Amino acid sequence: MREYPTRLEAERLLQESEQMNPGPWGDHCRVVAKCAEAIAKACGDLDSEKAYVLGLMHDIGRRFGYGHLKHVYDGWRFMLELGYPAAAKICLTHSCCIPTLEVYIGRADIAPEQYQELAKALSATEYDEYDQLIQLCDAIGMADGATDILTRMNDVKSRYGQYPQAKWDKNLELKDWFSEKAGRPIEEITAGIRP
Repeated sequence: MREYPTRLEAERLLQESEQMNPGPWGDHCRVVAKCAEAIAKACGDLDSEKAYVLGLMHDIGRRFGYGHLKHVYDGWRFMLELGYPAAAKICLTHSCCIPTLEVYIGRADIAPEQYQELAKALSATEYDEYDQLIQLCDAIGMADGATDILTRMNDVKSRYGQYPQAKWDKNLELKDWFSEKAGRPIEEITAGIRP
């Protein structure tokens, strides 16, 4: 049994989802996927195909409409229902580089019991390099292309009015860690990536 969709299936799911809920989020997913693929290749010991697919699926919960924490919950449940636990895990972890919902930026727009279910699942999850890679790529991926991490984090901060310091610091740590692992700066690896 596959843990995540094939590349073609993931691309089909994203296109179908964009028809359900059009918006720049689809191109953001493509940029995250391409960044993850490029960084995985540069690292040499990560599966670049898996990285691409997980990047493409990280925001798939947006297919169900506009939402904040709702997209995390909806994507996680949707991927579980399709039988893709690795993709479900990415939907769960991509917005929380520290495994707590306290660092989530945005509204908790889900029912209290869903919040508890999500919090419990997140706290029981052991992060791996794919979780961390998608978290990093989410922090550098704009809808129109890859950018440097500070530009992206400041963009989020300007839209939401805040950015938790612990999350800010962890994202910078992830950037440095993957740069070292790849043997060159992340900005160099992702330069020119567009949807």
